[in-house]
Amino acid sequence: QVCRGLRTPRVPIWLCGVAGRHGVLFSTNSQLLSNWKAERVFQLYFYSGQREQRETALLTVDTHSHHWEEDRSEDLSGPGRRRPSVEMAIRTKWAGATVSWNGTESFF
Repeated sequence: QVCRGLRTPRVPIWLCGVAGRHGVLFSTNSQLLSNWKAERVFQLYFYSGQREQRETALLTVDTHSHHWEEDRSEDLSGPGRRRPSVEMAIRTKWAGATVSWNGTESFF
């Protein structure tokens, strides 16, 4: 028997399995569960427990950004240009969103 609190969390939380590795994406903003307006710009925490992760990463997700607002110093069209798997997982929920790692090196 699973208690009600585990079936309906009070804050948004997602378990991620990407490329055989697991992690947790979560937010302390409970409005993400009930208010679509809160999905404009918000923060998610990411923790994987992997050795290369020294602390929980704070990601900023912007669901209304545009591709031309990204950093122009990056070569986005190059064949070797790849996004971190966590960003791609976030985009399965918020298509087209940009994800900022806020100075943390993407490690997943």
